[in-house]
Amino acid sequence: MQSLWMIVASLLFACMGVCVKLGAAHFSTGELVFYRGFVGFLLMALLVRWQRIPPATPHWRLQLSRGLSGTLSLMCYFFALGVLPLATAVTLSYTSPLFVALLLVLWFREPIGRGVFAAVGLGFVGIVLLLKPTLQAEQWHGALVGLGAGLLASLAYVNVRELGRAGEPEARTVLWFSAVTSLFGVAWALAAGPLHAIDGPRAAIILGVGGFGGCAQLAMTRAYRYGKTVVSANLSYSTVIFSSLFGVALWDERLPWTAVSAIAIIIASGILVSLASRQRAPAMESD
Repeated sequence: MQSLWMIVASLLFACMGVCVKLGAAHFSTGELVFYRGFVGFLLMALLVRWQRIPPATPHWRLQLSRGLSGTLSLMCYFFALGVLPLATAVTLSYTSPLFVALLLVLWFREPIGRGVFAAVGLGFVGIVLLLKPTLQAEQWHGALVGLGAGLLASLAYVNVRELGRAGEPEARTVLWFSAVTSLFGVAWALAAGPLHAIDGPRAAIILGVGGFGGCAQLAMTRAYRYGKTVVSANLSYSTVIFSSLFGVALWDERLPWTAVSAIAIIIASGILVSLASRQRAPAMESD
């Protein structure tokens, strides 16, 4: 069930990506970041109130760390999108599962196992084959920022896990993250110039960006709280699969046989990581 929550989150993130793509013609990048955070904040505020959860948290330092790392990752990703080819920026951002595995080994001293590392790496190979990134020599600074997006995202994911272990409700974690994103987003948006007017279709896009994003964060937070960290991180690769399928359905994009093969590799990676994690758990219990 925990893996299913991450797959749901990936689907919702892909839906949010569709809305961001539609909104790029009407709003600046800073505005989209702001609306993602602000609408999500309003939704989580209603949920927190309905669940009678106090918004104040005893783990505010961890919440700020999660909010800052997640928001800065998002900003680095958007910057990379502006200076790199789309496929390259997306590929670099999806180095986060690799960084998660490294953080667990180097920082938390958790035994991951070579099989899990290999399966996560296989998933990244599938991402590269699917997106076919390219990079020019003069784009190295953008590549570093894109790589930074993946590293910062891994820090955010590990913080989400630690908040779950500390007993933080998912809604409050997403509330704090959305608040930090809103503050950074509005500063970015205002620095770029006046905000664009909002009409009916644009309001629908804004609700999609913030609504899908907030619900995706909620599902992802639950996945990291109750599931295995590496498995949840690796399943985030499925966002690229859903996004590719949306491209086919909505923009008549075509998937060549290499893309279909890449999708099969990504799916196989998710299965292998799950199996390797399950096999390692009983082995550790017997030790």
